[in-house]
Amino acid sequence: MSTIPVPDPSPAVLVIQHAAWEGPGLVGRALDERSIAWRSVTVLDDAAPELPDARSLAGLVVMGGGMGALDDTAHPGLSAERRLLADATAAGVPVLGICLGMQLLAVALGGDLLTAHGEEIGVAPVSLTGAGLRDAYLYPLTVDASPDPEVLHWHADAVTAPPGATVLASTPLTPVQAFRSGSAVGLQFHLEIDGAHLDEWLATPEMAAELAPGVADTMRADAAVRLTSLVPRALVVFGAFADEVRARRDSVTHAGG
Repeated sequence: MSTIPVPDPSPAVLVIQHAAWEGPGLVGRALDERSIAWRSVTVLDDAAPELPDARSLAGLVVMGGGMGALDDTAHPGLSAERRLLADATAAGVPVLGICLGMQLLAVALGGDLLTAHGEEIGVAPVSLTGAGLRDAYLYPLTVDASPDPEVLHWHADAVTAPPGATVLASTPLTPVQAFRSGSAVGLQFHLEIDGAHLDEWLATPEMAAELAPGVADTMRADAAVRLTSLVPRALVVFGAFADEVRARRDSVTHAGG
């Protein structure tokens, strides 16, 4: 388990990682810009991880990884992550799930995992639904741009939307690219990535091994064109999440004081 010390005694954001190179990226930057404390843990292979009570959190972020959302035999900590995701959503905690984190969130809330549903790797459009265009998290992607913004995809599994959830974005191959369920939002695609983070991914043997010849070069070239405008929009997206976290942190602190 790796942690970032949090000196602030007020409720903090918990970030759950599954690989060292799949950190919060721009999510962490948005939290830092608002002086919101956060800490990162990895509990993937812990059969009985010590995770906090969901109600004590200001926010919960669950990141990506190469394993499946139901690979509990190989990675027993996943079941505890799903329980925490369900509990946090039920408690009204701002929750953000990205890629594997989105799949864990969907399954935790009653959706189905579609293993090896279809591979999407690279920079490509995602279509926002009407609800997505109105959603506080996703509409910044389309301001002064297309309703089908180009984002970074890197997945093969997919999910169905949990009961009662609202689908916010889709692609022809992956009908649920983003969804909202109460205080929780799942993103199948990787808005948290900037150019330096992508370079780290492509230099990581475990990530590079998933790519066909030439794909890494194409990704670098596409990212050089798209990330210049996408990163500022992504920071607005994650800023909306951070603002909800700050509001919850302040309300919990005041209630406790």
